[in-house]
Amino acid sequence: MAFIDTVTAAIADAMKVQDAARLSTLRMLKAALMNREVERKRGLDDAESLQVVSALVKQRKDSIEQFVSGGRQDLADKEAKEITILETYLPPAIDPAVLQDAVHAAIAETGATSAKDMGRVMKAVMVRLSGQTVDGKIVSELVRSSLASR
Repeated sequence: MAFIDTVTAAIADAMKVQDAARLSTLRMLKAALMNREVERKRGLDDAESLQVVSALVKQRKDSIEQFVSGGRQDLADKEAKEITILETYLPPAIDPAVLQDAVHAAIAETGATSAKDMGRVMKAVMVRLSGQTVDGKIVSELVRSSLASR
């Protein structure tokens, strides 16, 4: 079953139980998936669909920061609920120990010695961890601290 079909079925379920928050979030997700299909001029595979979900989660996290700094906790709470719903469609977050090992392996693999090598290390880490839920900010901070300690 294609990912978008799974989302469509979840929309129908949300309608049946009259869960308005879940319904609006899933409709937004389906619209984003359909927009990406139109951009690519073909159907999305599961990895591309997960990238769309990840991008939506990242947008929501950025929005939460803006809303909290602007004093709009009500909107931040709404975004947090949407994140919770969207994250059910993502694989579980990567274990911090696995992430640390991937960073050290990428540093060794690329021969990085200073912060100027950060781009190469980041690319190597993200390739190693493709298909897993990884926050780029966390990876960046971890790479930066690991390279600074060398």
